[in-house]
Amino acid sequence: MTTSDSTTGSVDHGVDLDALTERVNRAFDQTVSELKSLVAIPGIAWEAFDVAELARSAEAVAALVRSTGMDDVQILSVKTAEGVPGAPAVVGRRPAQPGKPTILLYAHHDVQPPGDLDLWETQPFEATEIDGRLFGRGAADDKAGIMVHIASLRAVLDAVEDFGVGVTYFFEGEEEAGSPSFRPFLEQHRDLLAADVIVVADSSNWKVGVPALTTSLRGMVGAVIDVRVLDHAVHSGMFGGPVLDAPTLAARLIASFHDAEGNVAVKGLLARDTEPVDYPEADFRADSSVLESVRLAGSGALADRLWNKPALSVIGIDVPSVAVSSNTLQPSARLKISVRLAPGQDPQAAADALQRHVEAQDLFGAHVAFTAVEQGNAFSTDTSAAAARASLWSLEAAWGVKPVETGIGGSIPFIADLLELYPQAQILVTGVEDPDSRAHSANESLHLEDFRKAILAEALLLARLDAEGLQ
Repeated sequence: MTTSDSTTGSVDHGVDLDALTERVNRAFDQTVSELKSLVAIPGIAWEAFDVAELARSAEAVAALVRSTGMDDVQILSVKTAEGVPGAPAVVGRRPAQPGKPTILLYAHHDVQPPGDLDLWETQPFEATEIDGRLFGRGAADDKAGIMVHIASLRAVLDAVEDFGVGVTYFFEGEEEAGSPSFRPFLEQHRDLLAADVIVVADSSNWKVGVPALTTSLRGMVGAVIDVRVLDHAVHSGMFGGPVLDAPTLAARLIASFHDAEGNVAVKGLLARDTEPVDYPEADFRADSSVLESVRLAGSGALADRLWNKPALSVIGIDVPSVAVSSNTLQPSARLKISVRLAPGQDPQAAADALQRHVEAQDLFGAHVAFTAVEQGNAFSTDTSAAAARASLWSLEAAWGVKPVETGIGGSIPFIADLLELYPQAQILVTGVEDPDSRAHSANESLHLEDFRKAILAEALLLARLDAEGLQ
């Protein structure tokens, strides 16, 4: 590897670490300023919000892509399977030189709604630096991911003569709304996005100062369950006793989902005890904000409970609120459950197992309807593949500490679409968040020094792919 000036330093895998570090540091203030400008745009892909802001967000991101020297930059959208127009995505392309691989760099420019403004200590769409962190909606999830991709390519282009790796940017505009047009977008623009390596920058590091490569994600199944016992509401005093109301029977159903230790008690759901990573309970309690008095659920290693075993949560219940309640027996109740699946679990088989469990419960003959509403496959990384080895090396070189090969309890369902349409691609899941980033919550923030290191790590990855390819 050669550099554009006389700067030289430690060279490993054909990569000049000192030269790239200098380029990243030199541009860092500008990078943070550009991130702040992105945070100021409230691009939210939900029907209740102004779609014009999403368009403004896409235009701002496209301008950043052009600033890397890319000429082939497009703002594209496709319709969902139901015919609804999708949000704008930004695609930029830099073709590979002969014999060089192509890398697709993914992030999303849309953000979650700010929620209750009274919970924010700063203005959500005014990026604010406090004690080494940048606060604001999207500062971490996922506008920082966009800026890692932008700044890393700038650094490599400045430091590496004749950089030949093909780079494709794909910055989606509706991830926080469930990526409804993602699959149709891939199908319509399959050739445009084809790559040898795909980096999804939408995950988290282990903790501040310790990077991580996300090597597994749980799959998911979502279901809505309706419980009905009466044709209509009746007086609770006149008829209560012989009839159990629908919310009470729904509660009995909910109680059946876990055993006495808190393990998921649905037969047919896979669970594994294989995780070598030690996740101390004290760290988990601090990261999750669980109350001191609350006993943790489940059995086995904590990391396995988070990453390699199913988790079932009731995320919504439709019954009258306390404010409008009356002395009547409620005829029906509806609940939505979200089930995270262990790697290796087929989502359809899991949905079938859930339905069998629900239908097997003794709910006094209540009419019960089970409807699966969403599914997503789990994901695991082949860490012996060339791209994963290069990524782990680059993370260690940038942070100066060994990265953790971590699972994530959550799911990124669209990764299954990427795997299906690009089966030969090596997929890496990276990120800039840490346990205190509070993505989706009030006071979302980004640790700026880890942000700098994430940029350097990706620059090192790009440079190594240029020097060695996928050997």
